[in-house]
Amino acid sequence: MSDAPTTNPCEACGEATTDALARTVRLSVDRANIDTQRLCPECFADWIDRYQSEMSGGSEDADGGSDSEIIVD
Repeated sequence: MSDAPTTNPCEACGEATTDALARTVRLSVDRANIDTQRLCPECFADWIDRYQSEMSGGSEDADGGSDSEIIVD
């Protein structure tokens, strides 16, 4: 059995990333896996920043921040 760390590419930038440093982002809806991405630390940080800005509902929205069109049933 080998003790060598395995490396696989980051799915965002393509850089080789060891398993110890890689982060996995999973998107699930109603317990069904929609998407899984393996990211290097830098791309993971970018993903977190993008997620926070898109989910904040702040002034960074393309539609001016209007949530009045969201319908919850």
